Amino acid sequence: MFFGTAIFATGLAVMALVVLAIILAILGKSFGLRKFYVSVLLKVFNFGMEKSNSYAALQPPPDDSSSDSDDESATAPVSSKSSFNTNGDSRASLIARQTKTHTSGVIPNIRSLATMEHEFQLDDAMYFCKSGIEAIVEDDVTQRFLSSELPSWNLLTRTNENYQHISNRLTVLWFLGGLFRYICLLPVRLWIVSIGLILLVITTAIVGYIPSKRMRYVANRYFTMMSCRVITRAFGAVIRFHNTENRAKPGGICVANHTSPIDVIILQNDNSYALIGQRHGGFMGMVQNALSRAADHIWFERSVSRDRISVANRLRAHVHDTTKQPILIFPEGTCINNTSVMMFKKGSFDVGGVIYPVAVKYDSRFADCFWNSSKYNMLEHIGMLLTSWAIVADVWYLPPVTQQEGESSIAFANRVKSEIARQGGLVDLEWDGGLKREKPKASLKQLQQRMFFNKQLTTD
Repeated sequence: MFFGTAIFATGLAVMALVVLAIILAILGKSFGLRKFYVSVLLKVFNFGMEKSNSYAALQPPPDDSSSDSDDESATAPVSSKSSFNTNGDSRASLIARQTKTHTSGVIPNIRSLATMEHEFQLDDAMYFCKSGIEAIVEDDVTQRFLSSELPSWNLLTRTNENYQHISNRLTVLWFLGGLFRYICLLPVRLWIVSIGLILLVITTAIVGYIPSKRMRYVANRYFTMMSCRVITRAFGAVIRFHNTENRAKPGGICVANHTSPIDVIILQNDNSYALIGQRHGGFMGMVQNALSRAADHIWFERSVSRDRISVANRLRAHVHDTTKQPILIFPEGTCINNTSVMMFKKGSFDVGGVIYPVAVKYDSRFADCFWNSSKYNMLEHIGMLLTSWAIVADVWYLPPVTQQEGESSIAFANRVKSEIARQGGLVDLEWDGGLKREKPKASLKQLQQRMFFNKQLTTD
C-alpha cells in the first residue's frame, strides 16, 4: 500500500512538472530553474577538475629515458590555431603548420629558359612530403567530424584518454548522475518532447488551412516558436541570444554554422524561419511534411542534379518576396563538431538579397551536440541529447551584410564565414565539408600546387 501511494504521488509530481514546463514554454517565461541547475552542474564539474588535477600532481615524474623526447615536445612550436576557450574545449595542435597563402595566380604554362633552369630541385619534393605527413599525423578535416575531447571529465562520458579511478567521491557522483539522468530526467524529457512534436504537427496542420496569407504568416510564426520552445525545454536548454536587433527580417537569408539538426529548433526559439535542406525519410521526413503545411520550405534531393536548378530558382523567388519568412540556410552542408567553420557553398550567396549571419556555439561541458551522421542516426542522436545534462548555447546575431560591388559570390561567402567564425570563437577553415563523404576534388589539389608555386616565387 505504501509503495503504491509513493508511486502515485511520484507520478502526479512528474505530471505537474511536465505541465508547468509546457505552460511556461508556451508563455515564453521561466522561473530560472534551468539556470540554477546549470550553475550547480558547473560547481560539480569544477570539483571533478580539482580532483583530477590533484591526482595528476601526485603521479611520479617520467623516467629519464623519456626526458629527451619530453624536452623536445615541450619546446616544439604550437600552431596558432591551438586555443583553450571558455566553454572547456581544448584542441592542442600536434604540429605547426605554415600559414596558408592565398593566391589567385596559376602556374604559367609558358616558361622562359631561365625559369626552366630552376623549375625542379631535389628539395622541392620535400614540401609535398611534409604536407602529406602532416595530413597523416593531424589533418584539418577528419578531426572536425569527430566529437571533441574535453580537458576534464564532465561526469557524462569518460573523455580523458587515460582515465583511471581517481577517488570514491567522483565514482559515486558519476553513478548518481547516471541514475538522475536516466531515471529522473529522461522520462520527463520524453513526455515534454513528445508533446512539443505533437503541438508542432497539429498547429502547422491547422495553420495550413488559414486562407489569409498575412494571418497564416503571423499564426505560423507564433505556433512554430511556441512548439520549438516546448521542445527545447525537453533538453533543459539554456539559450542566450545576443544583439537581437540584428534578427533576420522577411525576405532575407539567415546563414549560420551547423553542428546539429537541433540548430533549427534553437534558432526558432527567437524567430521563425523558412527552411531549406536535404529531404529525409522516417522521423525527419514526418517533421518536414508537417512544417511544409504552414510555410514555404524548400526540400531537395542532393543526388538529383535538376533539383539544384529548381532550388536556386525557388530560393531567388523567396528572397525577393518580403511577405515570406526569412529563409534559414546552413551553407556548410553538413554538421561540424562545434570547433570550426568549414567552407560555405556559394549557392546561397548567388541569389542576391540581404544576408543575416548568425553564430551558434554550444557549451560542450554539458552535452555533445555534434551529430556524427556517419555513426548515429537521427533518433540515436536525439536520445543522446535527451540523456545529457543540458544544452547550453550562445547565439550571436551579426549585422546584416550585402554583396559588395565587384565582389564574387565565393569571396562574399568567405567574408561571411570569417565573421561567423570570429564571433563564435571557431576555427576558420577553407576545406569543403563534403570531404566527410567524398574524395578531395581536383581543385583542392591545384590549391596546394598554387601555394607551392607562390612560396617558390617569394623565395627566388
